Amino acid sequence: MRIALGITYSGSGYEGWQSQLSGNTIQDKLELALGKFAAQPVRTLCAGRTDAGVHGLMQVVHFDTLLARDTASWVRGTNAFLPRDIAVQWARQVPDEFHCRGSAIARRYAYVVLESPVRPSVEAGRVGWVYRPLDGAAMQQAIEHLIGEHDFSSFRAAQCQAKSPVKTIRRIDITCSGEPGARYWRFEFEANAFLHHMIRNIMGCLVAIGQGSHTPDWLAEVVAARSRQAAAPTFSPDGLYFLGPVYEDHYGLPVRTTSYDWLP
Repeated sequence: MRIALGITYSGSGYEGWQSQLSGNTIQDKLELALGKFAAQPVRTLCAGRTDAGVHGLMQVVHFDTLLARDTASWVRGTNAFLPRDIAVQWARQVPDEFHCRGSAIARRYAYVVLESPVRPSVEAGRVGWVYRPLDGAAMQQAIEHLIGEHDFSSFRAAQCQAKSPVKTIRRIDITCSGEPGARYWRFEFEANAFLHHMIRNIMGCLVAIGQGSHTPDWLAEVVAARSRQAAAPTFSPDGLYFLGPVYEDHYGLPVRTTSYDWLP
């Protein structure tokens, strides 16, 4: 049978999602825990690989197994062997044709930024940080240049392995809480797919616009340039959260976890 799992994790102490020789990745820890629970090796595929320092609020994985276990057992049993900062939130049996990556029709991320003259402490590693005020209206105007289908080469990391730089951003929502000078900004992105470092590179540009270094229309020039050199430096991974993939309703998979409500 094919099993899908929804995983949450703090990425601060790990070298990203994908398995490494060090064994210190989310995939390594998950497969070790699954193997202990199943008493046999279990190999997983994920919906979207995350970099070191990036968090997951609903990473989705799938694997095939001959073991007959109810879905609640996969949750409780695997969590018994996972570190405290990684947890399986749900498990579902899915059709054999389901593929956690290939079946996804969209992917979602959020980036949380603390605007404050003082660096984060309790939130260290969980939020990005700027000490100069951000102009929400300017950033809101700028994102209009990103919505829709574009060649996003200007926001693509050199090591990106995507076959095409052309992606479709469906929406970018910007919300804010707190008072000017001490507030949290939340940027939420949804697209059919993302390039490596695409969101962090977009965030670098939005912050530059929000702080007045560039006008909102500069972002249109960056997109048109199709060159990484045209964009701002890559922003920190600390405030980036993978919210998870979107699937067609007939799969019956959850669309969120309780961790969504934890973010500012």
